[in-house]
Amino acid sequence: MEHSETKTAAFHTLGCKLNFAETSTIARQLTDAGYEKVSFEDKADVYIINTCSVTEAADKECKLHVKRALKANPDGLVIIIGCYAQLKPEEIASIDGVDMVLGATEKFNILNYLDDLKKSQSSGIVHSCEIDDADFFIGSYSIGDRTRAFLKVQDGCDYKCTYCTIPLARGISRSDTIGNVVKNAKEIAAKGIREIVLTGVNIGDYGKGEFGNKKHEHTFLDLITELDKVEGIDRIRISSIEPNLLKDESIELVSKSRSFVPHFHIPLQSGSDELLGKMKRRYQTKLYSDRIAKIREVMPNACIGVDVIVGFPGETQEKFLETYHYLNNLPISYLHVFTYSERENTEAAKMDGAVPIAERKKRNKMLRILSEKKKVAFYQTQLGKTLPVLWEHENKNGLMFGFTENYVRVQKPFDADSINKIESMQLSKIESDGTVSVVPAFDEFLAKV
Repeated sequence: MEHSETKTAAFHTLGCKLNFAETSTIARQLTDAGYEKVSFEDKADVYIINTCSVTEAADKECKLHVKRALKANPDGLVIIIGCYAQLKPEEIASIDGVDMVLGATEKFNILNYLDDLKKSQSSGIVHSCEIDDADFFIGSYSIGDRTRAFLKVQDGCDYKCTYCTIPLARGISRSDTIGNVVKNAKEIAAKGIREIVLTGVNIGDYGKGEFGNKKHEHTFLDLITELDKVEGIDRIRISSIEPNLLKDESIELVSKSRSFVPHFHIPLQSGSDELLGKMKRRYQTKLYSDRIAKIREVMPNACIGVDVIVGFPGETQEKFLETYHYLNNLPISYLHVFTYSERENTEAAKMDGAVPIAERKKRNKMLRILSEKKKVAFYQTQLGKTLPVLWEHENKNGLMFGFTENYVRVQKPFDADSINKIESMQLSKIESDGTVSVVPAFDEFLAKV
């Protein structure tokens, strides 16, 4: 491959926070090797697309971004990594313009393949492993794109949920050492980043496979206990955690913590115990309700988000309404609603009782409306309170945005001096765009006078 004096690389990430952490780490590898990172819209020598395969749409998006890359530079090398790359490497390699596909273990060795890679006229080259070989851990974190950093602490999953391809794409559950997570957290703190979001596929399972595949050496509670001692990080946010793995002790620690914030995202997937069984989830609604009640008991102002799937095989109208009413009565703050889509090599794809696509979309819309009502109701409980806000870089129509510790999205007139600062603000009014306008708290106001 011919290079200009400085080789350039562009990156695009689809999917979850874990993918963002891994893209950022791979970008740093290339930067350290002499590449200049450029925008995905710019002409680059190499385009790296990190894919997701949670939904059908994510597969289609991959093709869309290959076209975007080729539009920016028809001679640029296009490399596909991520979950879709592991699941369907030959299919991706046949996409026009794709030069190389790297599987779950190869993506972190991208530099080994780049120098000899030439623009392909036919099918792309595939370097992909059997997923059983993905039994080691590569630490990652994202920086540079946000006020917060995504810190990977765990990868893979040993659960066998009947709708999910992630174990096929990422392999067995395995974790970083506590020492290395703490080291990465300190590196993030040294760069002036104020907030860390812990990420993984199943982070409540932390500790498994830490030293090869031996029994658990540490627990999630051990991890967050040590991270709470790291100086220089103002906030640590736990991303999605399974309800059966979120223990009372962890909830108690967050409630008394110096840096962990009162925000939880806990997958439910269905409010029907029968469907939870068909999904092979490891809890029923009683345990889920108990987790929510425990959080509310020790952190009344906590923000609680919920994942839910609509249209799973066998979800009759009655069972959907069971989920709807369960969620409606639960003291939660917002929903992430996923429309079930059949995935190859999953048990659910072979189940009877398929829900018509139009009905799946209708149910999705009903739950998204419920989510908006829940969010507004939660925001209303916070109006009048004075809360610390971490301000972000975006300037949209003269406004800037930030989040409170408990994940209320707020806005104020843009002030460059506030970027990446935490300021005490009084929440005053819910605006038409769904954010909350704020005014400086009295002590902040006096400090500026």
